[in-house]
Amino acid sequence: MISFSLSTERICNTVITNEQGQIIYKTKTPFKLHGVRTTTIQKIRPNEDQSDMRDQFDVMGEIEWHILDSSKFRFRGTEVETKEFIPKKGFWGRKRVFTGPDGRPYRWDMKKSAVVLSRDDESRTEVARSHRATLGIIGRKRDARLEVSPEVAHMMDTVIMTFIYVEKLRMDEEDAMTTATAAVALVAESEAAAAAAA
Repeated sequence: MISFSLSTERICNTVITNEQGQIIYKTKTPFKLHGVRTTTIQKIRPNEDQSDMRDQFDVMGEIEWHILDSSKFRFRGTEVETKEFIPKKGFWGRKRVFTGPDGRPYRWDMKKSAVVLSRDDESRTEVARSHRATLGIIGRKRDARLEVSPEVAHMMDTVIMTFIYVEKLRMDEEDAMTTATAAVALVAESEAAAAAAA
């Protein structure tokens, strides 16, 4: 597997490095209180001047995030709505399917704490998986990472772009669930305090 480390689990503002520590991709999403937020994904550009050791990056793509409408991918000179390129599949919408540049169907599954990419055919061959960061309390401390099979290395940019999209969706769901759980606990605590005071 090809292993990439993420500088932070906040996928919209992270640096993605290879096993040698070389930055391969970067994401940046400027903060906005209102309006549409856009994540820019940059990819390292091979340096033609061997004496120049500075990394140079090109914009690989963008994800324009919408709440009520379909988000949009801008990639390789085209713009496409996510509902067309990577639509929901399944009753709960926790699967996203797309056709890769190789013409094969793929599917991201949003699990509780990870996303998994597999071929969307009878083989269901897993070709990528994310891993959360670990603190090192039990076992080694690790950064968040994405492992990608060499089988899909030919479409790495598509894997990275779709990973960023589905991981943000998964993290948004996780954040909403945490907020809802905290709100329920706060209401229960307030009711208990009111009952005790009465």
